[in-house]
Formats: sequence, C-alpha cells, structure tokens
Amino acid sequence: MDLTLKIWRQPNQKASGKMEDYKVSGIDGDMSFLEMMDILNEQLIEGGKDPVAFDHDCREGICGMCSMQINGEPHGPEKSTTTCQLHMRKFKDGDTIYIEPFRAKGFPVIKDLTVDRSAFDRIIQAGGYVSTNTSGNTLDANAIPVEKEKADLAFNAATCIGCGACVAACPNASAMLFVSAKVSQLALLPQGRVEAEERVQNMVKQMDLEEFGNCSNVGACSMECPKDISLDNIARMNREYMSATVSSRK
Repeated sequence: MDLTLKIWRQPNQKASGKMEDYKVSGIDGDMSFLEMMDILNEQLIEGGKDPVAFDHDCREGICGMCSMQINGEPHGPEKSTTTCQLHMRKFKDGDTIYIEPFRAKGFPVIKDLTVDRSAFDRIIQAGGYVSTNTSGNTLDANAIPVEKEKADLAFNAATCIGCGACVAACPNASAMLFVSAKVSQLALLPQGRVEAEERVQNMVKQMDLEEFGNCSNVGACSMECPKDISLDNIARMNREYMSATVSSRK
C-alpha cells in the first residue's frame, strides 16, 4: 500500500504544533500500525530528519503506552484494539491517515504524539492500594473467600491498562472510566474494603486536581476502550463516593 500520513508534529510542550504530510510506500497489510510508523521513522532518519516521537513498549496490547488518535478515534478504527495491535489491513491503498496525540488538558503533549500521562500515576498513588498483605506471604489474600460474581467483576475492572483512550474519547476529557475501574477493582474485594471510603474520595479529588472534566454520560469512553471497561464501574464509583461522603459527615 501507498499511504499519505498527516501527523501532528510538536517539538516540545511549550511550542505550537502543526500537521505535516508524509508519504510511505510498500506497506504490507500484515504490518502493525507501529511497524508502519517505524518504517516512516527509518525514512526520516535516513534523510537526516527528526523522527516522529511516539510511545511504545510491550507492543502486545498490555502496557497502554501506544496511545494515538487515528482518524479521530483513540487507537484507530478497530474496536477493542490498541494501536500496537491495529494492523494495516484495516486501511486501503491510497488512504490518507490522520495521526494525532490524545487531546486533553490532563495529558500535555511532550513531543509529537507523546503525551504526559503521569496524572494517572498520581491518581493511583492517591488511593489505588490495599493494606492487606497480598504479596510475598500471601496467607492474608488466600484466606479470605471472594464471591465468584464479585471476583469476576473485579477482574474485568482490573483489565484497564490506563492508556487514556477514555479521556481522549470523552467530549469533556473525563477520566471517570479509568478512575472507576481502579476504584471498582479494589472496592469489590474484601481486601479492598478497609480503605474503600478513603480511597474513592482521595482518587476522585486527585482526578479533579489533574483537571480532567466531568463525566458527559455520552458513553464514548467505554466504546473506545481497548479493554471494553464497562460503564457500570462509573455507576459503582458514584455510589461508593456518595456513601463515603455521607459517612465522613457523620
């Protein structure tokens, strides 16, 4: 395939950016999107030009780093797929592809397609942990029975990879789906109930401090999530937060 790529180039956080056009040829449909980007960067380097900066690590759909806005969709046109798992057979010969970074105030652009998502780390640090011993000596974790239904719901919430697609998809750049997945993952388990009230209040507070928007109730976050995190988690987090707020006022 021969493709035209329109890519957002921005040298640093303070500089203004713009879309620049690039041509790539001989792209095989079995290549991943990131492999196509590698080919482009090889061409740029050989031509003495600055390669396009983009995040990547595992390239197996696990780490969540390969976050790109492709033709207006987080991670591209294929549902339940990260950018690194997106294959070029989803595109056609002669296509023009628009590639941008995730857009959100909480995700400032570092360079080109790379954004600073450390806001998510700070939200986790605000309460995404349990005091029950669940590593090393696992007696405490293994001795506490967990209902199958709740265990399954907790596991599903835990599949969130923190890529930020939910933020990029939301008209208000809300991080509610991410935060609710992390709250639900622990709140559903008996080991996580010890800090449940403190956790949800602290994580929501940190989310607001990071200047993410409010939930828009559009549902785009779940639709664009590569791990299909359910909107039910947002409802659960809202209940947890309301309960914790009432308890703290007593």
